[in-house]
Amino acid sequence: MKINNIHKCIIASITFIAVLAGCSDSWLDPKPLSLYTPENSFTNAEGLYAGLAAAERNMRHEYTGEAAPIQTEIIHSDIAVNGCTDRSSPQKNMDIAILPDANLDGTDHTRIGWYWNEGYSAIKYANLVISRLDDAEFKDQNEKNAVLGAAYFQRAYRYYKLTHQFGDVPYIDWEITGPVVNLRTYDRWSILERMKKDLEFAYEWVPQNVLRGKTSKGACGMLLMKICIELGDYDRAIQVGQEVTAAYPLMTQRFTANKTKPNTNLMHDLHSVEAKTDPANTEGIMYVVSYTGIEGSTKMDIMRGCVPFWNSSAIKTPTGKTGTTEGKLADGETNPLMNLNQTYGRGIGRVRTSDYFAYDIWGLKEANDLRGIYNNDSWKHTSDLQYNEPSLKRNNDPWYGQNIQLPVSISKLDSMRVWYAWPHYKTFVPDPLRTRWDGGDSPWYIYRSAEAWLLLAEAHYWKGELGPAATAINNVRTRAGADPLTAADINIGEILNERARELFYEEARHTEIVRIAYTFAKSGKSCEVFGGRVYSLTDFSGPGGTNSNIKQEGYNFWWDWVNSRNNFYNKVNFGNNANYKISVHHVLWPIPASEISLNTQGVINQNIGYPGAENNQPPLTVPPTGTVMGPAGVDR
Repeated sequence: MKINNIHKCIIASITFIAVLAGCSDSWLDPKPLSLYTPENSFTNAEGLYAGLAAAERNMRHEYTGEAAPIQTEIIHSDIAVNGCTDRSSPQKNMDIAILPDANLDGTDHTRIGWYWNEGYSAIKYANLVISRLDDAEFKDQNEKNAVLGAAYFQRAYRYYKLTHQFGDVPYIDWEITGPVVNLRTYDRWSILERMKKDLEFAYEWVPQNVLRGKTSKGACGMLLMKICIELGDYDRAIQVGQEVTAAYPLMTQRFTANKTKPNTNLMHDLHSVEAKTDPANTEGIMYVVSYTGIEGSTKMDIMRGCVPFWNSSAIKTPTGKTGTTEGKLADGETNPLMNLNQTYGRGIGRVRTSDYFAYDIWGLKEANDLRGIYNNDSWKHTSDLQYNEPSLKRNNDPWYGQNIQLPVSISKLDSMRVWYAWPHYKTFVPDPLRTRWDGGDSPWYIYRSAEAWLLLAEAHYWKGELGPAATAINNVRTRAGADPLTAADINIGEILNERARELFYEEARHTEIVRIAYTFAKSGKSCEVFGGRVYSLTDFSGPGGTNSNIKQEGYNFWWDWVNSRNNFYNKVNFGNNANYKISVHHVLWPIPASEISLNTQGVINQNIGYPGAENNQPPLTVPPTGTVMGPAGVDR
């Protein structure tokens, strides 16, 4: 939803939100159709919480559907690239494709525009609740504060993403009731300071025990930790982290009905569909919800995105015969492993893992790590799959049922999509309602206490307390079977390695590396990973100039890290469909050109390195109290 035209959707969104009002806490249940206005629907806590359901829905869509937006976050990082070499996708050569006037929201392009549009849509929903709070009746002040805290979290969650994806952005903090074409860009740091204040309130008042899919006290604490770290309030981040990890213990023993299945382990339990609905799961802090057969659910399509394209015509037996099928199996075949479709999912290789993620971070200390490449139950490679084409069996071909081998004549373009390893324990989401298993319905973690431990480790790292950092990180490592680290092992690289091991397809990887890049630049702390390099907020996105496409170390940590760890960017050129490039200014994404051009009476700045940045004006500052767009004297 374009923020310039946000007023056009107010009536529609109010109708949608009000449809949810007065119903059960499960916002996925069918709702009766009716016509409401904010005046008669936002009258109590139930109606206001129903209003926030629209923002919760948007959280779910980050992880679901074809080319889910989270894949854009993953591809703009160290752990993967876009492997679809049969098309000219913008998420390969960023220099020529990630531009303000490009298609920024298409499944065969990028989902950058989704984050902009849906970010401001969810902010709108939160602002509706915040603005209407005084018009509602509550049973007591505690209930009112809890509603406000939940709305604060939803708004802060989007501004956290936007300020790390796009930098300085427009700040909207009140319900919009008419055309808005005079927006201005606000300084990201002042936005984060205000979000910290809001989250402190939310962390105090939002309850801990809530239904899955709802905002919890722990979720507020997780987001508060991240913002505190970036703003340099490490002690507060540590205090909150200790409280969150105490309230949400890690799962250390096998659980769910799947614990007796062969070739599985604790990590399979933790990331199964069943685990995310199991009341015994103490680790989950916040979820997005989606259930098979329930109206409003959306399928994950995670296997389609992350699993290799094993059904490609490029997969041939060593004798040149077609090797695989996703369709009907050979007559009499009873081995379930031969059903590649239902055992692994039918992928297209969109999220192609990097060597860094698939190999480099798994060393001798991770030899027994349940999450890692050495555990063949958890990680799979195309070579683990078997030739299952029925014609091979009919013709008594000796290759039927044998492990797939990389065809000698396969092109580099095809091998990108079909030949790599992936974390099967994370990506396997059964899809019983479809013939082709792209990935079914499942709740999904937004926050787990494992990440809280890693944030604790990071807060101690920024303070120079490497011993406590090692202790915190080891809670996650030893649970998974990895050897513990010592204080001498701790640096920002090892913290990022551990986040990659633990949080694939959960964390917004690009956003989190950018957060760390900003923290280096703001704090002036030397980066031991790059020989003591010190970063600065000056020239954070490079020296500027339209399409400067600088590929030089030292401007920001994000580029230095991704360029040095990802073995594809600025190193591999397979032709027009697979020339992998990133530049320094891609640390931040371009503001969609339409947002700037339609804002006829204001100025929305473009990020440095993209066309239009020459028209920028100094950003405004969000005041510490009051509102920017609301009534005078109101402090929300």
